[in-house]
Amino acid sequence: MRPFEAALGILIVLLVLWDAFETVVLPRRVTRKLRLARVYYVFSWGLWSSIGCWLTRGKFREVFLSVFGPLSILGLLITWAVGLVIGFALVHRGAGGASASTGEPVTFLVDLYLSGTTFFTLGLGDVVPRTALSRIVTVVESGVGFGFLALIIGYLPILYQAFSRREITISLLDARGGSPPSAGELMRRFGREEHLPALKELMREWERWAAELLESHLSYPLLVYYRSQHDNQSWLGALTAILDTCAFAIVALEKQRSLQPKLTFAMARHAVTDVAQAIRAVPRPEAPDRLPPAVLERLRATAEQAGVPNCGAAAWGPEAQKRLRELRDMYEPYVAGLAERLLVPLPPWVPEGEPHYNWHTTAWQHELEPGATLVDERDDHR
Repeated sequence: MRPFEAALGILIVLLVLWDAFETVVLPRRVTRKLRLARVYYVFSWGLWSSIGCWLTRGKFREVFLSVFGPLSILGLLITWAVGLVIGFALVHRGAGGASASTGEPVTFLVDLYLSGTTFFTLGLGDVVPRTALSRIVTVVESGVGFGFLALIIGYLPILYQAFSRREITISLLDARGGSPPSAGELMRRFGREEHLPALKELMREWERWAAELLESHLSYPLLVYYRSQHDNQSWLGALTAILDTCAFAIVALEKQRSLQPKLTFAMARHAVTDVAQAIRAVPRPEAPDRLPPAVLERLRATAEQAGVPNCGAAAWGPEAQKRLRELRDMYEPYVAGLAERLLVPLPPWVPEGEPHYNWHTTAWQHELEPGATLVDERDDHR
């Protein structure tokens, strides 16, 4: 008996199983800093993103970064499995070790081999437990290995269902706000007074989407690394565009006493701050200004031309600009921190030139004429 090795092995096994339980089964955020999964993602994403930073911006870089999310699950599974095999190997060694049919000396590598064949239920029989206690450990390890692999396999569909639900709503935003979406385009389409019911309905849908994002990405933080199908779309870009739209609508529609933009803004801001905290994305208040005076004037002029109330040059005075600045300060440092951490570009407030729509293009590079659209400011959006 080697009690120290057995105790160390039991500790490793319990730590790995508890980390897997917190990551897969426990439906709430874990605030403890020292976690195997968290250390794994900090190290692996740090290495992966460092390589990505060296790549030229473009399609190849996005493809490279998009591989990390799915690949990281396999890496985390391998990390957990290796930890359990090593832990049980120490327990085997502490409980009496293994006996090889070839008569070779029993070393830790032989115990490691016994642990590996037992964990993956191979049952080769060339190495067997030597003592009664070691046989009990073998039975326990085979049960743990079988249950562990079944649990992880059952976890994958849940993860991809959450990812799919997230992406459906993002795809729906393409025809409404462009790709990438922007507050200027959304307000141009939905900001006119007769279209306000449609704007409220859109924001109500995104309030629920932000709540689902908050729940799923706190329970499964690795979803933040899953990128969208198109290079110009992302969950962070869509959420930022909705926050921009809500902030502008709160100021522009103040006299209409519209409650929905405030509710959506509160929920979306909650999601941004909590997800940033979950993955340790430090807020960046010193990030470059996304809405300098020239862009703000373009935004105001676009909204005024589209018929958005209270967007005339006289109505949009210092008080309105101050209010918009206060709202932006509530979320922009967090989205900037997330964008820097995830290497995701943030959408503009106003698109440069004609907005781009993914539905305009095909794999054969046939593209509609600039400005062509099915929905514009003349439609009722109902």
